[in-house]
Amino acid sequence: MNVGMCKINLRLPENLSLKGKRQVLKSITTRVRNKFNVSVAEVDDHDHWQLATIGICCVSNDNRYTNEVLSKVVDFVISGRFEVEILDYEIEILPVW
Repeated sequence: MNVGMCKINLRLPENLSLKGKRQVLKSITTRVRNKFNVSVAEVDDHDHWQLATIGICCVSNDNRYTNEVLSKVVDFVISGRFEVEILDYEIEILPVW
């Protein structure tokens, strides 16, 4: 079994409040969760209204499949119309015994 984790650092340049940030992140997390069947949550930068960090987790028995799903999630966020910039992302896959 493998656990894949992805951390995406986002910048919301058009955003002017925490309320606007919540709306954008709610849209992203709901759409990612529904499309890819993964767990998604905001994990850092809670008090910064133009920065956000989301964490995505995928569990699978195939290392390649886990990496593919997380890469597709990153591509989805990049190509989506979410009014965000991706500053950085990191994918890590851990084998679990």
